[in-house]
Amino acid sequence: MDQKTAQYRSQGKRLDSTLFFEKSRLLPGIELRCAQSSTACYGTHSHDEYSFGVIDQGVATYYNQKSKYCIGAGDTVMINPADAHSCNAQEEDWSYRMLFVDPQWVKRLQHDLACDQASDYIPFRMSYSSKQQSFSDFDLLFNCLLSGESPLQAESLLLEYLGSSLAVKQSNSIKSDSVSVRRVQELIQDQLGENLTLDEFSKQAGISRFHLIRSFKQVHGQAPHAFQLDARIKKAKLLLQQGHSLVEISGVLGFADQSHFQRHFKRRIAITPKQYQAFFI
Repeated sequence: MDQKTAQYRSQGKRLDSTLFFEKSRLLPGIELRCAQSSTACYGTHSHDEYSFGVIDQGVATYYNQKSKYCIGAGDTVMINPADAHSCNAQEEDWSYRMLFVDPQWVKRLQHDLACDQASDYIPFRMSYSSKQQSFSDFDLLFNCLLSGESPLQAESLLLEYLGSSLAVKQSNSIKSDSVSVRRVQELIQDQLGENLTLDEFSKQAGISRFHLIRSFKQVHGQAPHAFQLDARIKKAKLLLQQGHSLVEISGVLGFADQSHFQRHFKRRIAITPKQYQAFFI
């Protein structure tokens, strides 16, 4: 957590050395909050947004409506708009991260899923989870939003998180739409350097954003943003072999910057782009 802590504190709007708030630079209506070794205490309160987050360190007492939980590192909390709640450390300090999501995101998701609920309000399925997968999904989403590099990945991760966490009636028998998936696959490959939005992919596919993500995963084993990254890295390998510079490649292939390109290249190939290029040039 040391490197992440430094990143949180350097990128956020600091209230003091332990806490920051930040509006997402990728997705409007999303706010990030992080506390590191904080001793702050919170009285009972509520939010207008959907809020959810994880405990990174320490033990806390969490009240949500009439329920009480003892939570610790690795646990996830989910709080609906207007739910009266409080959460405070049992020991000297604690560390946690939270996301606050405008209800409009949930309304759009409801439309994507063609929900038959009469109300616009969809609550979380639960207010607390100790599952490692819940923590891992949040961690991936939070760090993606914090990096400010990929709107497509951030929106996809947010929709997947909400789709799995909210009490929405979903069909488990949704079949993949191979024609729609192929259209998006071709669009990605034809415009590899363009940072297209999920709405643009959805329009091309003729299906909702959430349905597109699920269908694409069924066909390719990964979401459109991950498929796009893989395709970019494959193209980057060819360009590196031809002697193109890292700056040129990162720009041509739509990476946020050179460091963004290098990080994803090494994550997939296990060596840096320069090390890879040295084998050929």
